[in-house]
Amino acid sequence: MNARQIGGALAAIVGLALLVPGTAGATGGYPAVVHGHSPALHPEGVAYDPTRHTFLVGSLFHGTVSVVAPDGSTRTLVDDPRIVGTVGLHVDAARGRILVTYGDIGISEGAEPDPAKRRTGLGIFDLRTGAARHVVDLAVGPGHTANDVTFDRDGNAYVTDSESDVIYKVDPVGHASEFLRDPRFAKTPTGAAGINGIAWHPDGYLLVGKYDTGQLFRIPTRGRPVATEVRLDHPLVGADGIALHRNGDLVVVTNNLGGAPEAVDALTILRPRNDWHAARELSRDLWPVDDPTTVAVAPFGDYAVSGNLAILLGGLGTSDEFTLRRR
Repeated sequence: MNARQIGGALAAIVGLALLVPGTAGATGGYPAVVHGHSPALHPEGVAYDPTRHTFLVGSLFHGTVSVVAPDGSTRTLVDDPRIVGTVGLHVDAARGRILVTYGDIGISEGAEPDPAKRRTGLGIFDLRTGAARHVVDLAVGPGHTANDVTFDRDGNAYVTDSESDVIYKVDPVGHASEFLRDPRFAKTPTGAAGINGIAWHPDGYLLVGKYDTGQLFRIPTRGRPVATEVRLDHPLVGADGIALHRNGDLVVVTNNLGGAPEAVDALTILRPRNDWHAARELSRDLWPVDDPTTVAVAPFGDYAVSGNLAILLGGLGTSDEFTLRRR
């Protein structure tokens, strides 16, 4: 090998290390377990910010978005008085924005006492400054909770409503509409939540998980949107956040916050068959930290957040600790 060939081979190896979770190479300075600490933060959502090479987390209690340092300390980036509790979040680095779902389920510090006036929707914030670009109410009153969000190539956002049977669409300038309503999306009479995690596939469709039944749906974003159930090896009951790897595999976070006996705290990797009309389970890692909710795919690994939500949701007070853990 001449010098140029050796240099090319080394570049290829380094590039591969950056793309494969858990391999040697870039670590972003983050340990395998980040012991987060911030007063009563209770994050449900997590995202990787490639512009800062850091993680961002929401706050179900404060309604904020914070930057998490490798030592677990946090710095508030988004703090908008219209946002009561932040749930899912997604970084759109190309457009310099953060997409954040928000909801008021009566447990946040700024909760509206009248359930009929509680709002849920999508906040779009500047990634650099945290300033609001758009705050879009999607529903007011009981029976609706905007949960997770993704976006397509054109910048359209898609938001799941885990209390209803609808997926919303919000265009880049903040105009909202119903993208698809399907009775299969509604939560079961005994279920804690219905549709939950959502991811957009570059081939032009959404993948949407359903928490209470463990189903996964495939929905095209071009033409007429029709939900088709993805055939799985078995239902992923308790499916919360989902995220796509670059190779097309899907990582699914499950938890038993909803109380279903068959739900477990785990991260499962699914590999598609027939262009995501079916999928097989590659691996399942039982999670050693209680109640993981969502996962961020970083160049140096998949990190799931556990925000001690059982304490907050159970009315047991608040906790100043949370955990980011790498798969």
